[in-house]
Amino acid sequence: MSIQHITLKAVAALALGAAVALGVGSSTILSLLTQAIIYAVFAIGVGLLLRQNGMVSFGHALFFGCSAYVVGILLQLKLMPAEVALLVTLLGITVIAFVMGLVIVRVPGVAFGMLTLAVGQMFYLTASRSRGLTGGADGMSIEWPSTLFGMAQSQLLKPASMFLICWSTLVIVVTLLALLLRSRFGGITEAVRDNEERARFIGIRTLLPRAAVYALSAAIAGVAGLLSALNTGFVSPESLHWSLSGVALMMVVVGGYQALWGPALGAVVYFLAKDILGDYASHWMAIFGIALITVIVFSPTGLAGILQRLWKGRTHD
Repeated sequence: MSIQHITLKAVAALALGAAVALGVGSSTILSLLTQAIIYAVFAIGVGLLLRQNGMVSFGHALFFGCSAYVVGILLQLKLMPAEVALLVTLLGITVIAFVMGLVIVRVPGVAFGMLTLAVGQMFYLTASRSRGLTGGADGMSIEWPSTLFGMAQSQLLKPASMFLICWSTLVIVVTLLALLLRSRFGGITEAVRDNEERARFIGIRTLLPRAAVYALSAAIAGVAGLLSALNTGFVSPESLHWSLSGVALMMVVVGGYQALWGPALGAVVYFLAKDILGDYASHWMAIFGIALITVIVFSPTGLAGILQRLWKGRTHD
């Protein structure tokens, strides 16, 4: 896919988001879609790690929750403007994740997943018990300023505005990833994922690309955490819990991780199922679990794989 093709798709997606924001009059529907898109960004981060490194993380909620906590603490201390605090938080999350990645990506298979879970749970317990700093189990409110990036908070937090901000962020993240993975970096990481020993044999340093992918996936999870903090103005230790990482993994599996946009599709389907089935069944998660098993058995590439096959079949006819 050419750069022009990717750019045209991004412009079309942005136009679609603007049409939805202007065309949907229900604040409830827009709020639901906004929440789904925030988790779509999170799921893309988790899916990227699986797609490029072949690794399953049960601890990416660490970056999702920590980004919200860090920006909340920085705003509380009034050390810098909110715009700078957002950038510092995201940069800090990325650097720390890269340093962590240099160590934990060396651990193979299931042990990697268990290690990420252990690190994530350690931060969850710390946040739950640090009442003076994080508010403990009660969580903490995030004191956003009256204006952010030159826009009044009253306008920024309107359902249509928040939807458009989150949708635009999702489109930009997917577009930048598509361009990055077309580059030499994408080829190297795929080579390392497919056969690390052979990649070493031809002279590729395998540790740095794998750590870079881990840091990039953490940065995307951090972006989702910042969007969530802006949307709700609140963060609690639940945003650090391993179960949130598990939900993101379900989104990745349902949507499919081989397509960049697959995890985002899985997130939207998850939230729609939660909203629709939740009205009719108290045990909606069991129903969604059956759907998840069905997708795994009959379409390992997820819903995105099904849609791609249908599209290819249609274009060949």
